[in-house]
Amino acid sequence: MGNSKAYAVLRTTDAATAYTQAKRLVELLEQTADEVWLMAELHTVADVRRMAKALPQAPYEYTNARKDPSTGEYLSFDADVTTADDATLEAALPLNLSEEFPRGELEDLFVAALGVGTASIDWHGRWPEDDEADCHGTPRYDGVQVVFHGNHAQWDTWTEHHTVFVHTDKWGDLPRARKLAAHIGSEVVGESQLGW
Repeated sequence: MGNSKAYAVLRTTDAATAYTQAKRLVELLEQTADEVWLMAELHTVADVRRMAKALPQAPYEYTNARKDPSTGEYLSFDADVTTADDATLEAALPLNLSEEFPRGELEDLFVAALGVGTASIDWHGRWPEDDEADCHGTPRYDGVQVVFHGNHAQWDTWTEHHTVFVHTDKWGDLPRARKLAAHIGSEVVGESQLGW
């Protein structure tokens, strides 16, 4: 068990650059999972409208838990984001989505629909063996993540910049992270973080 080690390998204020460089790193994975995990916080009605157009099938939920005042039971967001009126959406904000989707089908639409909230795309896979550096791929931990408006793999506070992470096994693999950063003309930024 345990979490991967995440290394920030790019930090930029340009979301398109972060996404493009993350995809370049994904191409280096020897194996890539068939699904990609998409997560986003939606803070405005406009954000919800754009995302609903891109991902109408996604499950949308309240970001902050809400309870029924009479029963104390947790409430789910039940409105259809594709047809709900502005007042219904405004009352529900902030909303979020967090779901697996088939890789390669929706990532571009997702990025185009991003708004002001924190979001991320997680590609799981396995890095190739690197005999020269004595590095071994670990499918449970390896992968690439881009966090929009954030600088932590585990999401933290909102920032203006976007961060690309490479994930390695739970013991860490700084030599591999450095090689991957160099591949996109960058370097490891800061210390390793707790990953997925």
